[in-house]
Amino acid sequence: MSFYLGRKVIRKVPGTVIKAAPIPKPEMIEGFGSREQTGKICEEAGFQTALLVTDETLFGLGLHEKVSGSLREHGIRFEIFHSIASEPTVDIVDAGRKAAVRCGADCVIALGGGSVLDSGKIIAAGAKHPRMPIGHFLQKFVIADGGTLPMVNIPSTAGTGAECTVGTVVKNGRGVKCASVIIGLDVAFVILDSELLVNAPKSVTTWCAIDALSHGLEGLLADVSSSEEDIFKSRECVRLIMNNLPVLLEDPGNTEARQATLLAAHYGGNAINTQLAGYVHAFAHSIGALYHIPHGKAIAWCLIPVIEAQENERYEELSALARHCGIAEENDTPETASDRMILAIRALLDRCGLEKGCKMLDPGDYGTLTGMISSDSINYSPSRTFSDIEIVVLLDQIRRGY
Repeated sequence: MSFYLGRKVIRKVPGTVIKAAPIPKPEMIEGFGSREQTGKICEEAGFQTALLVTDETLFGLGLHEKVSGSLREHGIRFEIFHSIASEPTVDIVDAGRKAAVRCGADCVIALGGGSVLDSGKIIAAGAKHPRMPIGHFLQKFVIADGGTLPMVNIPSTAGTGAECTVGTVVKNGRGVKCASVIIGLDVAFVILDSELLVNAPKSVTTWCAIDALSHGLEGLLADVSSSEEDIFKSRECVRLIMNNLPVLLEDPGNTEARQATLLAAHYGGNAINTQLAGYVHAFAHSIGALYHIPHGKAIAWCLIPVIEAQENERYEELSALARHCGIAEENDTPETASDRMILAIRALLDRCGLEKGCKMLDPGDYGTLTGMISSDSINYSPSRTFSDIEIVVLLDQIRRGY
């Protein structure tokens, strides 16, 4: 059996498997400056000692100080671990685990972007199981028997939704990125504080938002049985980005729009947990890895061609999304409403200033990329399975521009 036929046969398996995995149900705290409530949250939860995990940049900017001040005010002992890199390694998270064990932490507070949040998850798992080799937590699926240390997650970007996802990405000792799913991860609280985002560069704001949008959109297009709550959250993820990213492009200091994109990213994280992503991410992961393109920008180039290629299978989902976002009329046919949704996303990408086409895509690499994309797609349950020929056609569309 060819890889294509095998992939087609098992297409629905990832969506079925993900339903069996327990996911965190954190209590959410929202608002500008809300990280100042961290100490009160920990005190009321009965936590006594925390490891505060962040990165050098946020630490250098002093963005951790409202958290540490709040912990002091409420009598919570803590240690700060600020060695997280943009691409964390197993040695870094092992050092974090040792710091948590050394200070006797009974919770982990992760303040930062996806790298910090992912590292915090492994630190929380490793500190709860200190005799387990740290490499154990870099396996594809990790069962944390007895759970992990409880986490308080405070995202500093509005994109990945990593504050609530069970997945992590960390480099192993050979420098290879390992994607892991931690079964039993305990995320007790999520704090969405727009104050952390107000000085974000335009490029970070833009591509993080597009990444979040893709999570909600792909969740809706996935061939996965979803609850009404999860469908609503994914639709809201898309609507919040569509409505608020244009505001931020004109007025970066608009804290209400910042808060809305944080919530959108959080809902996008829920989509990853419950509906998975899809071919947009398979293409973007592969193109981004080969050409070292930022993830959100790669997503933006791939979004329209890949979604259009699945439109025939998902008219109903796209039309319902268009109506939820106020883009389509109630009397529009599913085909018309679906087209309106895609046109609106195209207009948003144009407004973001994305150059037409990924010019660095080399047709000579299409064979390599096709294998990478097909392999990555195994992680998802997309609406249909693309053949190698279809993948090459889409790569050429991405190169030439949406």
